Amino acid sequence: MIELEHISKTFRVARRNAGFGEAVRALFRKDYTCIHALQDVSFTVQDGEMVGYIGPNGAGKSSTIKIMSGILRPDSGSCVIDGRVPWKDRVGHVRQIGVVFGQRSQLWWDVPVIDSFELIRDIYRVNPVLYRQNLSRLTELLDIGEIVRTPARQLSLGQRMRCEIAASLLHSPKILFLDEPTIGLDAVSKIAVRQFIRTINREYGTTVILTTHDMQDIEALTERILLIGKGRILFDGSLEGLRSQRSAHKILTVEYAGGRLPEDRNMTVLRDPGGHAVIRIDPSVLPVSEAVARICSLADVTDLMVSGETVEEMMASLYREYEI
Repeated sequence: MIELEHISKTFRVARRNAGFGEAVRALFRKDYTCIHALQDVSFTVQDGEMVGYIGPNGAGKSSTIKIMSGILRPDSGSCVIDGRVPWKDRVGHVRQIGVVFGQRSQLWWDVPVIDSFELIRDIYRVNPVLYRQNLSRLTELLDIGEIVRTPARQLSLGQRMRCEIAASLLHSPKILFLDEPTIGLDAVSKIAVRQFIRTINREYGTTVILTTHDMQDIEALTERILLIGKGRILFDGSLEGLRSQRSAHKILTVEYAGGRLPEDRNMTVLRDPGGHAVIRIDPSVLPVSEAVARICSLADVTDLMVSGETVEEMMASLYREYEI
């Protein structure tokens, strides 16, 4: 179990204006700005959960991951993971976690990937039998059998990310922290990574904390989301719960024969060049079934699709509401 209570973290950042004179002045006197990365962050994650940790750039996601992985020490608050305080029991803690930072590599650049795997095996003191079993399983699930003998610098981004994920799981961790694992990946690589994450969660009960800006990752993998903004937790609940709260309007896309649709005061026509209309309705004012019946009475409808607000639109709306 992961338990964070009232975690706060502040960074002092040196800043100066451009120019040689400013650079010389900064040698003797630096101006600092305090950045409140995390402010009173509290949440609990149960064993085997997959949680999406989302928010805009600079919201505090990576700082939280670094505290949970033991890289950073908070200014105040407590973090207990399976009975351990991450920054106090670094050695024992890292044996039970795997971490993948999408923009940082744990593979040695100029040597074959398999050499990096074996070095990681030695660092974590993985039992040789367990290592061979895990390596065989991971290479099969991630389809990296043909590339592990290639130097990391010669791999594509998608290939390297699959190898990064394998490297983080060689020691059979109970918890996996994924910080933007699909950043820059093509569609095929994203699908492969998502399928793998679902598999290890289902078969091994691995707890997964996923931070990403790709809402398709969130929809495909997680049932619970944590929204953070300006260092504070703003929402903790299910994606469906958030969708039911936020998606008040429905969009009707209508294909029909004939001229443009007549106006109706309970339906907002967003686009109607003739033969194809996009209409927005508020179900609390006009139920979807009644709206469909009205449209069918007004035109010869050939096709009709009802949809809600997309996850990206929903998140953008939340960001605007909370001014983050």
